[in-house]
Amino acid sequence: MQQPDTDILIAGGGLAGATLALAIARRVPGYRITVAEAFPLAEAPAPEDYQPSYDARSTALAWGSRKIFEDLGLWAAISAQAAPIERIHVSEKGRFGVTRLAARDHHQPALGYVADNRWLGLCLMDALRREPRIEWLAPAEVGPVRPLEAGVDVTLRQNGETRCFRTRCLVVADGGRSGLREALGIGVHRHEYGQYALIANVTTERPHEGTAWERFTERGPMALLPLQGGPRPGHSSALVWTLSPEALDEVLGLGERDRCARLQAIFGWRLGRFIRFGESHHYPLTLATADETVRPSVALVGNAAHALHPVAGQGFNLALRGLMALVESFRFARAHDLSPGDLTVLARYQQQHEADRRQTIGFSDSLVRLFGGDLPALGPLRNAGLVGLDLVPAAKHWFARRAMGLGATGSPRQPTDRYREHWQ
Repeated sequence: MQQPDTDILIAGGGLAGATLALAIARRVPGYRITVAEAFPLAEAPAPEDYQPSYDARSTALAWGSRKIFEDLGLWAAISAQAAPIERIHVSEKGRFGVTRLAARDHHQPALGYVADNRWLGLCLMDALRREPRIEWLAPAEVGPVRPLEAGVDVTLRQNGETRCFRTRCLVVADGGRSGLREALGIGVHRHEYGQYALIANVTTERPHEGTAWERFTERGPMALLPLQGGPRPGHSSALVWTLSPEALDEVLGLGERDRCARLQAIFGWRLGRFIRFGESHHYPLTLATADETVRPSVALVGNAAHALHPVAGQGFNLALRGLMALVESFRFARAHDLSPGDLTVLARYQQQHEADRRQTIGFSDSLVRLFGGDLPALGPLRNAGLVGLDLVPAAKHWFARRAMGLGATGSPRQPTDRYREHWQ
């Protein structure tokens, strides 16, 4: 193979692609890294000048994700705008069963965190600008891919020009609607839940006090995640409301006051009155898993590899653990003088991540199937399950570790593999 233009080309510069680029630069010596992002880079304020918007979208970060960002040297910056989840309260409307998780019971300051997506991106870009081995191409589009004996040729379009770009490994990180995945002919297995997620930030009369609320209703689950900012600090939460298409149309047709009243009727009065309902977004809910996540010189990561129902807040956390598994495989490649696109290297990533991927998808999907419908026969079973989780320490410990993104086991950290505890 002639000299490649770059060692690793990451197609997609969102949270997954940017995190992967930074992790490779800081954990794997020697590789040249290129990120191709379809959207132009906007001028971003310096972190000290950042002002969060009330309507900003946010991401739930599990405790395991905090540990990963700490290892990458990013957590000190991220934590400045991240609200800790100190407690999780899980209940079902109309039944007495409830499960409560508290960080102090697991000797941790938090079970997880909620961070503004724009702030996460700002922290990542601030760090990426200081990494000389990372080349950022934006706006740029990665087109058709031609496999080589060792590596791939891709068509790269930038600033009206098209050129052939050669890399030893192509990482597909362009999201759930991945055009590059489709161009590669990689199929996707989809399960449509027949529901929509309505996303908005809300303000409540009472403070959230670091509590995340998971509420299962006859129309589907809803979650309220604590936010740090807002017009009344400590009173704002990120709402994820699962609705049928008909119910979504009803809610979208309501004014702010009536939306608050509808939400009040379903959630209840634990946080007092809902007094503000911010700008909303919605999208259809689908469980999607790519039929392949690796090929010679090609790896899929993030939503291009799998997209989950948001019920358990595990989508980005699973993706992040997958990124670290890929980084560890690249470290293996450097140590054994292998190409980062060697199928032995990428199969190692797939093997290390597969158990976590399968278990996390199964965990999220099972919650949706058990709690997401209104079948009367499942009511007593769901209620007994919540009561059992709250009363049986071993079951509660298992559920808490899943929520914290640490897996179900409590096995000790392996000194030879810094990330193994994140996917066990």
